[in-house]
Amino acid sequence: MTTKIEFIDLKAQYADLKEVINARIQRVLDHGQYIMGPEVRELEEKLEAYTEAKHCITVSSGTEALLIALMALGVKPGDEIITTPFTFVATAEVIVLLGATPVFVDIEPDTCNIDASLIEAAITPNTKAIMPVSLYGQPADMDEINTIAARHGNIPVIEDAAQSFGASYKGKKSCNLSGIGCTSFFPSKPLGCYGDGGAIFTSDGDLAQAMREIRVHGQSKRYYHSRIGVGGRMDTLQCAIVLAKLERFDWEVNQRTKAGDRYLELFGTVKSVNPPVVRQDRVSVWGQFTIQVPNRDAVLDKLKSMGIPTAVHYPVPLNRQPAYQASCRIAGSLDNSDVVASRVVSLPMHPYIGIDTQSAIIQSVAEAI
Repeated sequence: MTTKIEFIDLKAQYADLKEVINARIQRVLDHGQYIMGPEVRELEEKLEAYTEAKHCITVSSGTEALLIALMALGVKPGDEIITTPFTFVATAEVIVLLGATPVFVDIEPDTCNIDASLIEAAITPNTKAIMPVSLYGQPADMDEINTIAARHGNIPVIEDAAQSFGASYKGKKSCNLSGIGCTSFFPSKPLGCYGDGGAIFTSDGDLAQAMREIRVHGQSKRYYHSRIGVGGRMDTLQCAIVLAKLERFDWEVNQRTKAGDRYLELFGTVKSVNPPVVRQDRVSVWGQFTIQVPNRDAVLDKLKSMGIPTAVHYPVPLNRQPAYQASCRIAGSLDNSDVVASRVVSLPMHPYIGIDTQSAIIQSVAEAI
């Protein structure tokens, strides 16, 4: 390839938004309120309006968002959290940090999201919450999950929406599809900052108050600690950057949708490739564009030699990770997770990717296979 292909082109995004990003940063430098400055609440209000959730609590990372959500629910040793093993480690990490047990349920082989039909059989008297992951930018079957949770005593449902801010399910925005939604503003996410950041969404006022207190060391007022907390605030500078990017986020989501549709159309003629499936009632924000291929290692080597950047999200299910084998419970077969983990390849995906670049990538994948 004569022109370098970017896996995620943050440089092009900054070039387009340079003036507004720099102005937002300068405003923070001028007022000097680097912790809990006015941009923090401004961003929360705009994210509330975007998702239509009543409350948004910005936090220091997507991982911290999940941890604070579980803490607000009172998760403790002996509790069980039903989730998927095919996800980034943070999903299970926060469960184990609180002494609880991740209960792994298998995934759908085409969407790679948790198989909602398997959740009910995994519920026990110890089930404290259900945590589906909106993987690769597409929400799981949240209505079915919420229905199951309601049938069993209104078990709290936390959407791990780290990859799906901007996606939708049956017309509702990701992060407002259940009692709690958590997202990440890691730079590579659909809406990212220039460091770490995240947010929690809920329409439950009591939970929102608890989560606001937990993120500032459990303080209900200055130096009065009403609960155990963490240092989980999102920096004012990072909030300012997300505010700048939010101004044209709808355009970026539209561009991601077009790029995802082009990939799906172009891959229709490539044999031995399983492109991702998006359910008709959902709109993916394409946090990743992840295909499944045979002989993945050989394909990856060939693509690397052709100048095509790739990533594997994720090569080892969490139930097979050394740190979690002894601390999890497996609910039924996880065969789909094992198969998918051996086949997935993520390709370049961002709002600035052009059709010529996508065509070159498709041709390279076909040749590699």
